Amino acid sequence: MELAQLDAFIAAADCGSFSRAADILNVAQPSLSNRIQALEREVGQTLFERMGRGVKLTDSGRAFLPYAQRVLRTLQDGLTVLEGTREGTAGQLMIGTAPAVGTYVLPRLLKIYCDNRKGVDVLVRTGHSDEVLQLVLDDDVQVGFGRPISHPDIRTIVLYKDELVLVVSSEHRYAKRGTVKVDDLADESLILFDRDSGYHGMILSLFRDLGVVPHQQMQLDSIEATKKMVEANLGLALLPEVSVDREIKLGTLHKVHIEAAGPVERDIAVMYRRNKPQSGPMAGFLELLGEIYRTKLPR
Repeated sequence: MELAQLDAFIAAADCGSFSRAADILNVAQPSLSNRIQALEREVGQTLFERMGRGVKLTDSGRAFLPYAQRVLRTLQDGLTVLEGTREGTAGQLMIGTAPAVGTYVLPRLLKIYCDNRKGVDVLVRTGHSDEVLQLVLDDDVQVGFGRPISHPDIRTIVLYKDELVLVVSSEHRYAKRGTVKVDDLADESLILFDRDSGYHGMILSLFRDLGVVPHQQMQLDSIEATKKMVEANLGLALLPEVSVDREIKLGTLHKVHIEAAGPVERDIAVMYRRNKPQSGPMAGFLELLGEIYRTKLPR
């Protein structure tokens, strides 16, 4: 069964005439008649009563008509969606992200993106950077965010630097001073975040370089939980600055500079497959990232 046959059937049913239907479809009347005859042979029933000056549907034709119309409507809906995916106004955007990026950076990006592409469905999956890389490689997501990891099949573009800052509660003695000496840190209770994340190694490397062995009172797998523990004055913590910006502005957490310590930071990159056609939603998202971070993202 061909779509042209369904077109001819629906047009003839609407017009009550093969000749008028042929004019509407811009085909010769014999060609339209042949299409309808082929359709009747396909379904094994007569769909039209042929009369002197026109045609009308048989009972079988009337029963079949709504289904034929539904097929063409569904096709048109599909073509409309395809047009939207090409233009980036419809379809799906699948993102993989490290937890800190997904919680504290991605919402702002998606607010801008979704305001201009309300027809795009967004799916977000989280994991550590190596897990995000695997999601991209497996085509489970189109775009990934995390620390840069080199892979021949993946294009990795650094977007910004993620800095860790030392924070204490408003009740802590360092809150008003704003600085702490390296030797004093040995007497403090350090709340560590997520042994499996890259942050854990960064924090331990910092203290190792400073020659300090802090007292590790707690280990947590959630930045939000870590912030609450610090706010309760149960210890101090090194956390991504982007994750504590709100609490610092509210005054529930205070940033403290470690004397003689340089910045503790790492690159955050976007990752996506090389040499793979990009859907409209994905291309639009990469364009937005380029505008925000002033970085050219190759297609």
